[in-house]
Amino acid sequence: MQTAPHHEYELDLVLDKKETLADGVVQLTLRSADGADLPEWEPGAHIDLVLTDDLVRQYSLCGDPAERSVLQVAVLREPAGRGGSAHVHDTLAEGDTVHVRGPRNHFALVAAVRYVFVAGGIGITPILPMLAQAEAAGADWRLVYGGRTRSSMAFRDRLEQAYPGKVTVRPMDEVGLLDLPTILAEPGADVAVYCCGPEPLLAAVEEQCTRWPQGALHLERFAPKAGATDGPMESFEIELSRSGTTLAVPADRSILDVVEASGVQVLSSCQEGTCGTCETAVLDGVPDHRDSLLTDEEQAANDTMMICVSRSCSARLVLDL
Repeated sequence: MQTAPHHEYELDLVLDKKETLADGVVQLTLRSADGADLPEWEPGAHIDLVLTDDLVRQYSLCGDPAERSVLQVAVLREPAGRGGSAHVHDTLAEGDTVHVRGPRNHFALVAAVRYVFVAGGIGITPILPMLAQAEAAGADWRLVYGGRTRSSMAFRDRLEQAYPGKVTVRPMDEVGLLDLPTILAEPGADVAVYCCGPEPLLAAVEEQCTRWPQGALHLERFAPKAGATDGPMESFEIELSRSGTTLAVPADRSILDVVEASGVQVLSSCQEGTCGTCETAVLDGVPDHRDSLLTDEEQAANDTMMICVSRSCSARLVLDL
């Protein structure tokens, strides 16, 4: 079997601590069994937790990147989810070994003079270390943090105490939806907007930022955006450049399925075009991007694609596999 190379870590870590942060939210603190330093990461990064052989979920790192002895994630119980959060809340216990892949980062903090951070619910997790980085850089920033109730908003007390005057907490049961027209009223060339949260919030922020300079808005999605995977399902060919093998991708199968069936092992996880695990370089041809991760500019470059959901606009694609 051929294996597509990857540049990330695979680690077996020990669940050192599991603690409740808010209603329905637990934080996991993971350590190496031998106390070794863990991989470096930057704000915005996430890791895969391989919970069972067929249950892999992505969670944003929310700790301190300078603290190399641990990796921390916070997990919201999703009653209508696919089983990952229920497994974390109900099955994982302190002392358990957890297989971890990553870190990887498609939500990195760019340099800017000013930042507007908008978080909804558990979407605060990737933003948390960004605030510390922005503060250390001396940038002007503010955070608007919405949630269902105060008691459901993880890290709320910590944020208000650490950054007085810069954090606005807006529980929905007290004040309703976030006032995005006011929060995002003033486009600026030197301002970066970072948002993470449920899809309705992300869609509303996207709509509000249509007047902002291109590239100002940065989003992190937990689920595919509406309509992302829609489009015609037609057959095409792919060439795996490293072996010269040509494979047919029928209308009813993904590139990932076909590649794996040919004996090439590719890391994958979400199967929805949101996590970036299966990102593959495109050497020739025009991808039909159906992911919810790459920016418009990155998709337009056509030099990489998520092979779990994206297809082809051309009759043939050449992939770096």
